[in-house]
Amino acid sequence: MTLANTHPLPTVALVFDFGGVLFNWRPTDLVAQCFPDRASGPEAAQALMTDIFQGLTLNSDWAAFDQGKIAPEPLAEKIAVRTGLPVSGVASLIAAIPDHLTPKADTVELLARLHDAEVPLYFLSNMPAPYARELQARHAFLSYFQAGVFSGDVGVSKPDAAIYDLAVAASGRAKGSLLFVDDLAENIAVAESLGWQGGIVFKSAEQVGKALEVMGIL
Repeated sequence: MTLANTHPLPTVALVFDFGGVLFNWRPTDLVAQCFPDRASGPEAAQALMTDIFQGLTLNSDWAAFDQGKIAPEPLAEKIAVRTGLPVSGVASLIAAIPDHLTPKADTVELLARLHDAEVPLYFLSNMPAPYARELQARHAFLSYFQAGVFSGDVGVSKPDAAIYDLAVAASGRAKGSLLFVDDLAENIAVAESLGWQGGIVFKSAEQVGKALEVMGIL
């Protein structure tokens, strides 16, 4: 006779960020690759990256792209005017990002462990819709997620509180059961202020895995 599993399913659900957590995101390297003449050293590359992405603040050109409010072509033109870079070069940088967003193998492995352990998995990512569709088409492991929110699909991005509410709605769970894994502490702070269970500031998959083990989730 086979005994039924008497262990209760986890009551905590995990919400994952994508860039910098599940996928590599190194914008300074990307800028140096696309504009070697303007980013000849680490400091110059960092400065140019800041100019291009404007710190990804909510009122930046790139945030408008994240939110689906501007298409790649006019975005390239706005950045070119603001930075003095050639439009063609900026357009090439924008087009190169899906290939730049390579999976972090150790985080994918952690995600698989969580899926096998029947931990409910969701995502919340600042991601323009064209990139989101590319990632979904390329990576089968994204099927581990039951649901999630891409900023480009909903017209709002982190750290705006509205996108956190949309993530809660997408999960269908009480916000107090959601634990957020993000590489930016300020994004987790917003989740906590809105009544989420809390979060883990991502440094490495190993670090997150150990934290989840301590919490009894893994």
